[in-house]
Amino acid sequence: MPESDDIALLRQYAEGNSETAFAALVERYLNLVYSTALRRAGTPEAADEITQAVFILLAKKASAIGDKTILSGWLYHTTQLTAANFLRGEIRRQRREQEAHVQSVLNEPQPTDEAWRQIAPQLEDAMARLGTRDRDAIVLRFFENKNLREVGAALGASEDAAKVRVSRALEKLRKIFATHGVKSTTAVISGVISVKSVHAAPAALVKTISTVAIAKGTTAGTSTLALVKGVLKVMAWTKAKTAVAVGVGVLLAAGTTTVAVKEIKQKVQASTGEDDSWRVSVFDSKVLAKAKPQVRILPATQAPGGYGSSANACMGIGASVKEIVTMAYQHGSTRTIFPSKIPGGRFDFIAKLPPGSNPEAAFAALQDEVKKQFGLMGHVETRDEEVLILTTQNKPRPGLKKPAQQAGSFSRFNNGELSLQNRPVSALADYLEGIFQRPVVDHTGLTDNYDMTLKWNEWKGRNLGTLKNTLSEQFGLELVKGRESIEMLVVEKVN
Repeated sequence: MPESDDIALLRQYAEGNSETAFAALVERYLNLVYSTALRRAGTPEAADEITQAVFILLAKKASAIGDKTILSGWLYHTTQLTAANFLRGEIRRQRREQEAHVQSVLNEPQPTDEAWRQIAPQLEDAMARLGTRDRDAIVLRFFENKNLREVGAALGASEDAAKVRVSRALEKLRKIFATHGVKSTTAVISGVISVKSVHAAPAALVKTISTVAIAKGTTAGTSTLALVKGVLKVMAWTKAKTAVAVGVGVLLAAGTTTVAVKEIKQKVQASTGEDDSWRVSVFDSKVLAKAKPQVRILPATQAPGGYGSSANACMGIGASVKEIVTMAYQHGSTRTIFPSKIPGGRFDFIAKLPPGSNPEAAFAALQDEVKKQFGLMGHVETRDEEVLILTTQNKPRPGLKKPAQQAGSFSRFNNGELSLQNRPVSALADYLEGIFQRPVVDHTGLTDNYDMTLKWNEWKGRNLGTLKNTLSEQFGLELVKGRESIEMLVVEKVN
């Protein structure tokens, strides 16, 4: 069937609940979704669950998908989002295991094997870094093997324009692969993706996926429903971020006017009056609460005074560029990779939107301002990094006590004492990550909440050896060095 009737089939399902129309879409795109999920997640079992979740999402979002949407591109991007969400709960999975599986599953005796072995493990991350139009062009041309005329028609462009779009997108992929040590040409990349990127999904999935998705997940397993819920949140956040980027449009010339956000989605009004009442000697949540809606980064007037956030807002006094970036992207400094050279100096910053705004919108607006003022932009990648691994020992754990109260709390005292009330062991891992400035991965398998008091002389022994004995004696836990595939925020310079 021609691609032009994808939306017609989707409308038949959305408006008339046509199971036949939805089943046709499942059959048409099952292999694309499954192959993408398998490359990203690494096992058939995971790919099955991700595929099921993607088509449940399609069923749920059917009425909201626009008429000009390229459905194959939408499904491909949704599969990436779903797989990323799935992998956040699978932190024990090693990237080398994923790569080995991809190589074994796709180990067919063809001349393109060696190139595919190099490209396949990096393909999904590289595709995720492309813009929507570029990604759609690659999916249409090489995943679906459409000719340039068909690609142009789908994109609403001429055949020549489609050719240029595809060529540029391929060149972007080539450069991304090169940063990961994969040296290739656009001709080789296009060839192996055309041949290898999509293969047949298990035949039994067609009927299963259609049945579960049409029911919009009511018969799906608990883990699949949790996965769908998580991706719906990501989609809502992405939509809000786009609205901020388009609607807020922070037009702040360095050191000039204050931009006040009055309405996010429709109108933006700029106030021309300078208002620096939010600049204080130290971060104060009360000052942030009273400040007018605005997004600003200005040279600091005080010594470093801390930074923090609340609903719809964040603010900092005397912050470094690194601190502003980690606040904007809500990613810890220990899991952020910065370029070798970034601007120095200290800055005061504020990002606040009106009450009722999406809670994440202020951070999206701050990201835009960071890009404009410092030429820096971040994206999340899964990378193999040196980490500290928190594991259990086969011994009593007297320091892990049953919670005495319902509310969770965190307290830190002088000389290295830390008190966690009704918190999971992962909260302890987060604290240790801050101490050692290195990612700490929780492999204890302990999912309950506990009351924990960690006592150690931090000032006399801020080192792994000193703390290992303390963790062992008090909690029956061990902290060891290792390598893990974890999500890192990669900050890059942009024009």
